[in-house]
Amino acid sequence: MTTIILGAGLAGVTTAWYLAAEGRKVKVIDRQPVAANETSYANAGMIAPGHAYTWASPRAPGILWRSLRDRNQALVLRPNLNPRMWAWLWQFLLNCSADKARRNTARKLVMCLYSQQELRTLTEKLDLQYDLLSTGALYLYRDEEILQKGLANMQVLVDGGVPLRGVTREEAIQREPALAQCQFAGAILSPTDESGDARMFTRNLAAKCEEAGVEFLMDTHIERIESEGDRITGVRTSQGLIQGDEYVLALGCDSPLLSHALGYRLPVYPVKGYSVTFPIGENHQAPSMCGVDEQALVAWARYGNRLRLTATAEFTGYDRSHKPSDFEPMLKVARQLFPNGADYSQPDYWAGLRPMTPEGTPILGKSRHRNLYLNTGHGHMGWTMACGTARVVTDIMQGRAPEIDITGMTLK
Repeated sequence: MTTIILGAGLAGVTTAWYLAAEGRKVKVIDRQPVAANETSYANAGMIAPGHAYTWASPRAPGILWRSLRDRNQALVLRPNLNPRMWAWLWQFLLNCSADKARRNTARKLVMCLYSQQELRTLTEKLDLQYDLLSTGALYLYRDEEILQKGLANMQVLVDGGVPLRGVTREEAIQREPALAQCQFAGAILSPTDESGDARMFTRNLAAKCEEAGVEFLMDTHIERIESEGDRITGVRTSQGLIQGDEYVLALGCDSPLLSHALGYRLPVYPVKGYSVTFPIGENHQAPSMCGVDEQALVAWARYGNRLRLTATAEFTGYDRSHKPSDFEPMLKVARQLFPNGADYSQPDYWAGLRPMTPEGTPILGKSRHRNLYLNTGHGHMGWTMACGTARVVTDIMQGRAPEIDITGMTLK
């Protein structure tokens, strides 16, 4: 039996590995020359169940409204005339109540914790190298009042099994001396959160997949998915028609575009994020933990001799463009957090698209076509959820019940 996987990012490559481990013949199709060359290329890198909150919250509508006048917001709306944006935003706003935010966060957390354990197992089994740091994460608050709100909000994650606790500025600096010159009120410590280079992981896992017999068809543009009745019959590509017995759609933000002609209206929309990576020299005092400045909503993580900062959730369609001025707020925060953390004169800029669903949970498993399966919509937690979602989809394809409750993570 041949399985065709559409997409060679984190979701596609992890799915390829788990299916190949079941003895399946697997082919992966991607338009890029190498794996992990789009959303998985330079993401935040945090493996963070301790930050599994859904973005659709009671605060989100106000933030989006203010962003129309002030671009220095955590969520930025750049309106366009595409009706898909407005349909998606309406569904997003419907999920912004306190009850739905708690429900969606709890569901995300189940997948995040499961996936983190799967990642650890896979890392040990295959001896995968990707600059992993298992030193925990710090979520910093500059203001005491907002810190107290953060401590109250973390209870949904604590109830779900994450060992979060508040720490003073002094304890935070004791754990992360690189923060000594930064002024903040306190932090939330997540001792079990981790970080690692998602691109390095994906490419090294792709090499393991090839050793296991997986065939990668790179530089291959997918033109359309062909069907007959309730079955997929093939994938029309720049290299011709590629056929298999079963198909997995793992194309992130392109998943709704490719599936539209099949009659699907997948609620996945791109949310643009920015990252900048700096080299770390011998004389720099770089952090050894990952974390987030919760006031500026700037995340940081270290990968060997590199420091990366990520920020912004911009609703702007499929635009991946960026310019140096887009990163100035991040550079300001970087210098506040870690004045001597890296060589800030050598920035490596990048912008990518997160495949978000209104609820923040992925879409997994069976579709309305009996040989098409879904693994898409991971949003800002794709790195954290990749191994778990791949395992769940593999179990479903193998006729097994998933090991976790995936309520809210299937096609409606």
